[in-house]
Amino acid sequence: MESMNSAERSGVSEILNILELLAVEAPPAEIEALLRRARGGGVGADVVPQLERAERMAFEIHALYSRRQQREAELSALVDTARDLTLPYDLDALLQTITRRTRTLLGLDMSYISFRDTAAGDSFVRTADGHASALTVGYRVPYSFGLGAEAIKESVPMWTPDYLSDERMRHTGALDEVVRAEGLRAIIAAPLKFGEDAFGVLYAADRNVRHFTIGEVSLMSSLGDMAAVAIEKTRTLERSNADVATLKSCASRNESRLAEFRRLTELHTRLVDHALAGGSLDALVAEVAEELPGAVLVRDMEHRPLSGAGAIPAADDAEVLAAWRTASAGNMPTVLRTGTWVVPVTVGHEDLAVALLHPHEPLNDADEPLLRLAAQSIAVLLQVQRGEAAAASPFRDELFEDLLVAPHRPAKQFVQRAHRLNIDLERPHVVVVIRPEGGAQGRAASWAASYARRMNGLRSIQNGCIALLLPADNSSVSAGAVSTELSPLLGHPVTVGAAGPVSSPDLIQQAHREALRCLDALVSLDNVGAHASPEDLGFLGVLLSDNHDAASFISATIGPILDYDAQRTTELTRTLDEYFAAGGSPTYAAEALHVHPNTVSRRLERITELLGADWLKPERALEVQVALRLHRTHDVLRRKRERTRAQADRPDPVAGRTDRSADMA
Repeated sequence: MESMNSAERSGVSEILNILELLAVEAPPAEIEALLRRARGGGVGADVVPQLERAERMAFEIHALYSRRQQREAELSALVDTARDLTLPYDLDALLQTITRRTRTLLGLDMSYISFRDTAAGDSFVRTADGHASALTVGYRVPYSFGLGAEAIKESVPMWTPDYLSDERMRHTGALDEVVRAEGLRAIIAAPLKFGEDAFGVLYAADRNVRHFTIGEVSLMSSLGDMAAVAIEKTRTLERSNADVATLKSCASRNESRLAEFRRLTELHTRLVDHALAGGSLDALVAEVAEELPGAVLVRDMEHRPLSGAGAIPAADDAEVLAAWRTASAGNMPTVLRTGTWVVPVTVGHEDLAVALLHPHEPLNDADEPLLRLAAQSIAVLLQVQRGEAAAASPFRDELFEDLLVAPHRPAKQFVQRAHRLNIDLERPHVVVVIRPEGGAQGRAASWAASYARRMNGLRSIQNGCIALLLPADNSSVSAGAVSTELSPLLGHPVTVGAAGPVSSPDLIQQAHREALRCLDALVSLDNVGAHASPEDLGFLGVLLSDNHDAASFISATIGPILDYDAQRTTELTRTLDEYFAAGGSPTYAAEALHVHPNTVSRRLERITELLGADWLKPERALEVQVALRLHRTHDVLRRKRERTRAQADRPDPVAGRTDRSADMA
């Protein structure tokens, strides 16, 4: 400093003064005044350029400070905007806040937001801030034109100082018209994107020509990013709120039905437990009828009633059949004109039965599930019963076959085996033999297995014939029932023979033979497709069958008389024989027997007690006479066999002497 002259020292001092003013961020006017005073104070000419340079640098530094301050103000405003956008808004309020903040931060005349409508292929104004007469909410323009299209395409803000005169833009008449109507010149647009989805554009516009700075473009970009996030958040929240409102509405509706569903669930559990526990179908149907409440009828696939509770109104069979087909195809209940519901009882794709349910009051939507629950429970019970029957079927068939081919086993053993299958062989049973005609044995055998289970009987298949052992007291009635039910199922008649009843395992084989003879007799008489029992055929069964069994016919016809004579040493059989020989005259019969006519009369009364009051009717009398003739023939042949056997067993005297001589030798 000592080597400097006074002018130089004065210049350095002025530069230091400029630095002090910059340090305290004095306005540029003070720096200009300082430099004017320095020039007037006699600063050397060689120092003036340095002062001018210091002035320029001071102004540049001051401008930098100003820009930084402006940037800080913009950032502060942006932070405030971001904080403002995090507040809870509905979508319309949020969009109003965004457009107002955008217009204020950029200091422009107006701001607006457009959303894309992909389905319609255009954009529409969602909200606007500032004076707007043409850009009203809902105004639509094509989204493939203008600054918005370019901003979405480039994913960055796009701007123009004077839109209508800017040839770089893709103009369209509708958009140019609204810009001209609003008097807009400078426009800047930022895309609204969430992820890869660009759903709209944020616009800011001024009615003067304006060149946007880099800071303003950056600010617009930040505003667009924040606005997109806030809009998506709000839309998501509104969707969530709408979903919550819908859920609440659904919950309100479902809450009233929850108790009903709980009741149905408990009912379903109770019904299924009943079915799985092996309960009866009648009890299950009664419970369903009580819960409905109404009448219930369950039919099998042959339309036979299986169980019912209450009275079902009469309906046309064709209508019921059509309703069942419709219900079965859609696996849904169908209602008849009478108000009766037809519900298929199915397992998988197999129809087990049909349930007819007639409620006392019309059903509503909440009651209809009860129909399906009832059908499911009935299906479970039928399936359980079928499974039990299928499991027991081999043992049942084996028992009947042993009764037919091995009757010599102890009867007690058969009774115990049958008891385990819930069958009482000591109660009356009849044997029914079926011969299907037309090659339908397989279908008939399947039906016979089902029929035997339904009647709590047994089934066996031997030599092409199906045999049934059924609990019954009348073989003729049982044969008719089997023929009536099986013939329509096969589509043609079946030949059925029956015999019995018998109440002991020892007699089942004999009853089976008699049923076979009845079947043979029907075939021999060219009555294929008919049904008969020994009572229906009489002695014709013995005469026409291939395997004659006169002893069975004699026993069935005059067996009580023969037993009475054997136990009491009476002559009822001889009296009956002489009575017929005398042409039905008790007097002549008494002469042949060498007894008093009153004795013959008393014997005839005893015979009536043993054979029944109808033994003198022509058809029955003929059978009695045939039985007597067969009995006499049987006795003659028996005595002849006994004499022959006695002679064969008597020792030969000559042969005896020869043997003794040989022994002595």
